[in-house]
Amino acid sequence: MLSDEKIKFLGLKANEIRRTVIETLVNAGSGHTAGSLGTADVFAYLFFHALNHDPKKPDWSERDRLIVSNGHICPVLYATLAHASYFPVKNLIGSLRKFGSPFQGHPQRDFLPVLENSSGPLGEGLAQAVGMVLAEKIDSGGETSNGGFASKFFFCILSDAELQEGSTWEAIMLAAKEQLGNLIAIVDRNKIQIDGFTEKIMPLEPLREKWETFNWHTAEINGHDFQELDEAILAAKTFHLKPSVIIAHTIPGKGVKEFENKPEWHGKVPNKEEGRQALEQLK
Repeated sequence: MLSDEKIKFLGLKANEIRRTVIETLVNAGSGHTAGSLGTADVFAYLFFHALNHDPKKPDWSERDRLIVSNGHICPVLYATLAHASYFPVKNLIGSLRKFGSPFQGHPQRDFLPVLENSSGPLGEGLAQAVGMVLAEKIDSGGETSNGGFASKFFFCILSDAELQEGSTWEAIMLAAKEQLGNLIAIVDRNKIQIDGFTEKIMPLEPLREKWETFNWHTAEINGHDFQELDEAILAAKTFHLKPSVIIAHTIPGKGVKEFENKPEWHGKVPNKEEGRQALEQLK
């Protein structure tokens, strides 16, 4: 169980990350707001509690891997990396989406090698993660002392709307066939996409049952509840012969009342005044 002190710490980190997201987006004048704010709690939990990583040794071979499939939420990824001491926060603010900047509008390993993958086209991230886990399985001979395929875990964050794409389900099938027990997918179930609400455009429900039918261990949680996140991750790590998925229900635009649950904020950024008001709410 997470202590009350740790939960408070993670909440403060998530709030710092949200503030940096707002500042970065306002300066860039373009980017994706809703998903970045909505997943800040998940990113804070991963980088400040769950992931085995070392900012001083970003290429450490035994680190856990985080593959971000929905690359458009890179403002929250960059902000979290900055607050986790991979690079100074000041280097990020004012540099997002600028020509020649390492902080591209979609993550590119060529520009920022600390990233585990390049992403942009949706529906590809889970396949990338499956490939990485399979490579690790081959390199390790298929077994390790902890009963799984490797001493590290591979986390893949996906948007819910990219589950409308067939390539994702091909990766889901392959992961189950190969019994990739150290693969944990986290679906940002915020129910919006660029054209509106997912259930109006292409319904996904019953989503949990679909993953279960494809032979994945599943959990469905409040993506803003650190205790639920922790319990789901710990449970997922016990399934050595099954990949796991955590369907994390989040509020797009979380923390700024004017942005919450509004599809138009998927790919819209605050102007200076809206940014000022957002930072006031995130004090």
